[in-house]
Amino acid sequence: MIERHITFDVHPDMTAAFERFYADEYRPAMASSPGYIESILLREADSVTRYHIVLRFEDTESAAGWRTSEVHQGLQPALNVLHHGMEVQGYVVIA
Repeated sequence: MIERHITFDVHPDMTAAFERFYADEYRPAMASSPGYIESILLREADSVTRYHIVLRFEDTESAAGWRTSEVHQGLQPALNVLHHGMEVQGYVVIA
């Protein structure tokens, strides 16, 4: 299993819109992607503008398939308006 952690620095006036975008558009689109297992949206306890999305896919190929899909690419412009920086880290789930 592959897990990706994506950290977003969301614009202060866009936090509600970011949460709606994840729930209404991003997660549903990702859920139909082959190999998708789950995703979780987290907000840091000490920061109202720093969010983390944890994504799980069956394998590297399915994670890459989502990342390069037309659906994912189509969501990027709307997502990019909501934040001013992001970091991505990938992991292989051991246990």
